[in-house]
Amino acid sequence: MTDSVLRDCAKQFARKIVLLCKEMRNHQVNYVLIKQTIASGTSIGANLHEAQYAQSTKDFIPKLEIALKECNEVDYWLELLTDTDQIPKKTGDALRKDCTDMRRMLVSSIRTLKNKRES
Repeated sequence: MTDSVLRDCAKQFARKIVLLCKEMRNHQVNYVLIKQTIASGTSIGANLHEAQYAQSTKDFIPKLEIALKECNEVDYWLELLTDTDQIPKKTGDALRKDCTDMRRMLVSSIRTLKNKRES
């Protein structure tokens, strides 16, 4: 899986999160939940975008790790929004699946880079 595939997935995910939060705004959902969801949901792609300009593998890995942390955080917010009926279960489940897919790609990329660095 190339880095650009992961960046493309993250960008599409961020787009879905922005549209979801825009729709939630119209339903009087707590502003804090919207802010947290959009911040972590869009941060994944931003960190991946920034990582492409890393100066070294040593600089690149932490940016991927931050993206992974943001991926885990947005998964929490999506779970909370789904469990409190702020978003439809089908929507939450689909977004959480996207999140899981990205998390797997990030973990795989991080492991590969760390193994190469240790070799």
